[in-house]
Amino acid sequence: MARKRTIVITGAGGFIGGHLARHFLSLGHEVRAADIKPLREWYQVHRGAENFAGPGTPAKLGGDCRDYSLCRVLCRGASEVYQLAADMGGMGFIENNKALCMLSVMTNTHMLLAAQEAGVDRFFYASSACVYSADKQRDPNITALKEADAYPALPEDGYGWEKLFSERMCRHFREDFGIHARVARFHNVYGPHGTWDGGREKAPAAVCRKVIAAVVSGRHEIEVWGDGTQTRSFTYIDDCIKGIDLITHSKILEPINLGSSEMVSINQLVDIAEDIAGVRLKRNYKLDAPRGVAGRNSDNAKIMEYLGWQPSTRLRDGMEATYRWIHGEFVKKYRGKTAAKQTVSSFAHGSRPIPGDGYNAESQRMKTWRQGIPATYGKAKAAKKKAKR
Repeated sequence: MARKRTIVITGAGGFIGGHLARHFLSLGHEVRAADIKPLREWYQVHRGAENFAGPGTPAKLGGDCRDYSLCRVLCRGASEVYQLAADMGGMGFIENNKALCMLSVMTNTHMLLAAQEAGVDRFFYASSACVYSADKQRDPNITALKEADAYPALPEDGYGWEKLFSERMCRHFREDFGIHARVARFHNVYGPHGTWDGGREKAPAAVCRKVIAAVVSGRHEIEVWGDGTQTRSFTYIDDCIKGIDLITHSKILEPINLGSSEMVSINQLVDIAEDIAGVRLKRNYKLDAPRGVAGRNSDNAKIMEYLGWQPSTRLRDGMEATYRWIHGEFVKKYRGKTAAKQTVSSFAHGSRPIPGDGYNAESQRMKTWRQGIPATYGKAKAAKKKAKR
């Protein structure tokens, strides 16, 4: 067995973090697990780990990694850090909570600083396929995205920019301070023990929940965001965990795709869930709902070149495991009439829906926004001062 290591996992109360903690505990390592959510809200609680949970108080450290003092405690004496903590969710969340998504930069900065100060051997950062340029994702029949396609930069507004900036920060900490930082761009990770309702869930979980709700309620229709033609690839959680471990302990210096190359449309994703449930449902397409880019898929040539490996779980197999787990959770929570309400999706934390395809042509296409300075910056305040005179 490899030597016992002390491993820090932030965002450990979330979907991927919970699976990652279990993975390293099963290998006999010591795990420090942190998450801003109270322990009762963690998707998986591992009693064998040292758990830091909740927002914290002046008298007690919680699990909020925006707090630099906590980051220093977590990293002290640690061998490896896995920075997964972020305020994020599915498309309905990230399109309507851009400022919250951007604030994750604070957590990334504090964890990098603390890891560098503590002399941590390895630092893994969880990036996203949302860093890729929107110009390369306007056709559902997309050419798979290569790592170089992130530049020239035009990522998903808010969330994508935060991820791209933090990738660069990892690079410069590696170059300037010698920290062994590794970055993977996740492509739509799904599986059991993740968010499946409430507005932060991603497409596979949302589709499973809607189909289950239609079956349980007897109301054989569901809502689909967009027209169903938008395409994606989806990565099963077991492949994601294996990929994180391999990439972290590799010599890969550049950000690399960690995703399945099996691309399907959202309509085909619904077909798979219906096949698992043994039903056919009426689909009500919500054309003004957040839908993201037209197409996205992972080019795995580089990960194959480096590791001789790529995610291999078939979508049908991963969806079946996901469906069965969500079904068990769903029937604990909903019955009959209450189930019918779950055939549609909601926006998390009171967010408002934004019509369109996820890119605001009135702002993002303006040259001033590309430079990062709004055309009206400072004018409103100046006008108010002038009026007071």
